[in-house]
Amino acid sequence: MKTPFLKSLGDRVILGDGAIGTYLYEKGVDYGQNTDLLNMLEPDLVFSVHEEYVRAGAELIETNTFGANRFKLGSQKCEARVREINLAGAALASRAAGKEIYAAGSVGPTGVEFPLGPDIKAHDIEDAFKEQISALLEGGVDVLILETFTYLDELLIAIGAAVSLAGDIPVVAQMVFPTQAKTTLGLDAVSCAAKAVKAGASVFGSNCGRGVSAAMQALQRLSVMRDTVALSAFPNAGLPELIGNRTIYPAQPAYMARAMTEMTKLGARLVGGCCGTTPLHIHEFKKALHIKKASISRVVQIFTEAVEDNGCREAETIGRGGLVDGLKDAKIPILVELDPPQHLDVRGIIDGAGSLAAAGADAITLAEHPLAILRADNLSLAHFIRDEIGIQAVVHLTCRDRNILGLEAQIMGAYLLGIEAILAITGDPAASSNQPGVSGVFDLNSIGLVKMISQFNRGYNMAGNPMHKRTNFSIGVAFSYRPSSPALQVQRLEQKAASGAHFVMTQPLFDADDIEAMMEAVSHINIPVFTGIFPLMSARNADFLHNEIPGINIPSSIRKALWSYENVEDQRKAAMEFTNKLISKIASWVDGLYIISPLNKWEVSASLVVDIRKAGFKGSGRMAVPDRTA
Repeated sequence: MKTPFLKSLGDRVILGDGAIGTYLYEKGVDYGQNTDLLNMLEPDLVFSVHEEYVRAGAELIETNTFGANRFKLGSQKCEARVREINLAGAALASRAAGKEIYAAGSVGPTGVEFPLGPDIKAHDIEDAFKEQISALLEGGVDVLILETFTYLDELLIAIGAAVSLAGDIPVVAQMVFPTQAKTTLGLDAVSCAAKAVKAGASVFGSNCGRGVSAAMQALQRLSVMRDTVALSAFPNAGLPELIGNRTIYPAQPAYMARAMTEMTKLGARLVGGCCGTTPLHIHEFKKALHIKKASISRVVQIFTEAVEDNGCREAETIGRGGLVDGLKDAKIPILVELDPPQHLDVRGIIDGAGSLAAAGADAITLAEHPLAILRADNLSLAHFIRDEIGIQAVVHLTCRDRNILGLEAQIMGAYLLGIEAILAITGDPAASSNQPGVSGVFDLNSIGLVKMISQFNRGYNMAGNPMHKRTNFSIGVAFSYRPSSPALQVQRLEQKAASGAHFVMTQPLFDADDIEAMMEAVSHINIPVFTGIFPLMSARNADFLHNEIPGINIPSSIRKALWSYENVEDQRKAAMEFTNKLISKIASWVDGLYIISPLNKWEVSASLVVDIRKAGFKGSGRMAVPDRTA
């Protein structure tokens, strides 16, 4: 007979499982397929996933029922099968759990926006939760886990429904705290915990969201309540990245395991993983904790060939845009990235741009809501910088936030404001946003966006209608070079160049040999490549970037070297020395440098630019590449 869950939790840390949904996709389930229905359609597959987590060391496994409520199942016209799906999910998890492992009934939010509108009442939400929870309890679960809640009001309704039905079955309540231990609506984690406990939750914690670092922030804040309520943590394995048709989560098992150990020191008694966390992660958690065994949203490729008024196309010579054609070969070109602020006071960024211009930077690049975090409009900020400072600005434009009509309007706006360079990118998944209810559009991907901007450079919109003027944009594209498997990304870069790209900005690279191999791998593409340079700030900063930011790989030798210094200032000094040495090694044969300001500290980037200009580096000279002919 199993020891009561709360008694076990009081005696020791309990290890939960990882993500069922994303792991099922990894197993070959089609992206976008409703995974809850697999309890009926593919029960052996679901059972095998539960078994894998048990073999990896999980002491608690969750039912595959996260979205099995009437509202979410309604989109599949399966709202009448709530009881059937949840009963099947509970039976599969209970069978895999056996006599020693806890089976937890997973209950996610309904997907209804809060505050509620006139068509849906609080009792409708409560009825939906009661319908699902009663089926899970009937199926024999040992625990209820209410997880991934964004809205406190909805969580409190769910807790009330659970408590009214559960009897002695404990209730775990978990919310998403994207940053600074606050919900997307700005509610503090401690305040949420206090209300959840008052409503009847036995355990409170954080799950999903923006990776390990965000979960750590939430646990640090919640640690003041460790004597009041048991705490839990189920973070994502970093922030997701779309590679081809796959969603990749970068946080490695060992990195997450170290973080889990720290979270248990902060009071976490129930730990596991959310999206992207596999049995390999859980096995590593088990070792670190010394636990003994007991949408892709549719991407549309659209490109309409422009038709001349005469019904025929004449050859047009297209330059490389105002930015690239204006760069000089006498010195290595330098772009410096700044993130627009998360508020409306932009004075600091404009002053930083002025300092960077004075230091010798050729252009400022301005990201558009990186990692789907809300920031000030980069196009407006680019206009201020051009107007006040006089330096070129590269505006990042994502396919995530606008449909085709909005993208074309933004391109027209950039032209009207005098912007001469656009970086065309698909954009980070909207799921990592710090704003409620955000969804991605993705009418185009980055290749389609390059074609769209190239159309405007020819004087036409996507429908082939003449615009009466031609734009003069330098079209930039992103490139994530992966030393271990570069072929796919090189192929995509070839497609981007063929579609009309004029220059490349890479993800940060930290090894001169990798940079040399990259330049060799793309030399046939014949457009200038700005190599990403990221000045590290500390050993912890290096670990975070390596494990939680998609596309960044920092060699273990660098991370170990930084951790050899106890003092953060010594770590920073060593990191800057490394960055300067790296630039000195590569500056004579790369096309240009793309410096990403760490934590938006433009002073660090300005110092680097001054040193580079004093050294007189000239770069490869590939700015002299002949103009492209359409």
